[in-house]
Amino acid sequence: MTLLLVFAGAVLGAPLRYLTDRAVQARHETEFPWGTFTVNLVGCLILGSLAGAGSALPSAVLAFAGTGFCGALTTYSTFSYETFRLAERKAYLAAVMNVVVSVAAGVGGALFAYTTVHSLV
Repeated sequence: MTLLLVFAGAVLGAPLRYLTDRAVQARHETEFPWGTFTVNLVGCLILGSLAGAGSALPSAVLAFAGTGFCGALTTYSTFSYETFRLAERKAYLAAVMNVVVSVAAGVGGALFAYTTVHSLV
């Protein structure tokens, strides 16, 4: 059953990642990968919220939303690839900013969501 929940979450998360990435990136004319940054930040906020709720959530919700949905929504591989491509094009500042801003926002977002939800549960 858990495997089906993970699969169902991924079925929703993967196309949402693609559509969100394309929609966000189409609105920016910079080489900074705003689409990937957005989906990764949203995933960090959701996963931080789920972790903050802890045992108040059934394991089925964690499998579906955490492992399945967030696992398919977020993308470390694309983040790495886009950073490498920026450096390859000699856009060093954008590459460094992608790493620094993505990691700081992701960890900060997860921490914010965790502490907020944990204080409410």
